[in-house]
Amino acid sequence: TMKQQLPDNFQRAEFLLEHGLIDMVVSREDMKKTLAKLIEFLS
Repeated sequence: TMKQQLPDNFQRAEFLLEHGLIDMVVSREDMKKTLAKLIEFLS
């Protein structure tokens, strides 16, 4: 344990996005399209 008070929403994707720990948040219905675009971009 860290023995520190953590923010209520620290495990939410939006919190991680705002603090630069992840690059994007994608809804489940857009995930296939987004992954296809990323793979196309990288290949």
